[in-house]
Amino acid sequence: MKRGMLALGCVLALAGGAAAAEPKKVSIKGSNTFGEELGPALIAEFRKSHPDVEIALESRGSGSGFAALFAGECDIASSSRSVNADERRLVAKRKLDLRNYTIGYYGVAVIVHADSPLKGLTARQVRSLFTGRTKNWKEIGGPDAPVNLYIRDPESGTHLGFRELAMADKPYDKDAKMFDHYAAIARAVAADPAGVGYVDMAVAKQDGIRVVSINKIRPSVETINDGTYPYARQLHLYTIRSRESKAAKAFIDYIRSRAGQRKLTELGYVRRFE
Repeated sequence: MKRGMLALGCVLALAGGAAAAEPKKVSIKGSNTFGEELGPALIAEFRKSHPDVEIALESRGSGSGFAALFAGECDIASSSRSVNADERRLVAKRKLDLRNYTIGYYGVAVIVHADSPLKGLTARQVRSLFTGRTKNWKEIGGPDAPVNLYIRDPESGTHLGFRELAMADKPYDKDAKMFDHYAAIARAVAADPAGVGYVDMAVAKQDGIRVVSINKIRPSVETINDGTYPYARQLHLYTIRSRESKAAKAFIDYIRSRAGQRKLTELGYVRRFE
């Protein structure tokens, strides 16, 4: 009898050990801005110290993340905007305790050739340039030269993000040249005195290009955090308090830590102020 009880105890102990070793799973759904590059890179870094946590990432837009979170279909909703009025009403109706974690900012710098006489543009001029209404630099005080546009490809979250932020969601000029990463845009503008494009904050420091101010405001950690620079978005992770798992909170805490914010900055995003 004792031998049988001992054997049963060993089986239960082994089963308990196996259960404890099972990977913890976190599901994140939402923002393309988060999911394109930032999310995968942060997940990879986080799992170096948390190999037992599996994180599934799906990016179909901020709205899809909120819908999934409210329906209990994910642990975290990533978003490049705050909840809208309809979503707030749904939160209230379902009596959900929504938690909002700001993790940083997505900011886009408009660049021209380093020798361009233009040091600043207005938001209206930027919209006119990228939609193709302004075809020659002399129309906005520059040299007599055709405007050459360099932009991200449609697969990039920034392709749509810049359209929304800077172009009133109007289409890009059909002659704009597309690239699949910011460094290529920077190189193209550096080689073209008539070029204009946009890059993230890390690439904006490269030689051969000049970051222009927008409405007399230059992009910086300070102007992006205080909301005065127009081409920036706050990045959020949302959870429901009653369903917030320890693994999900550990991932969020990592992103908001010094190490996570350093990684975010390396990727060209803007850290949040403490």
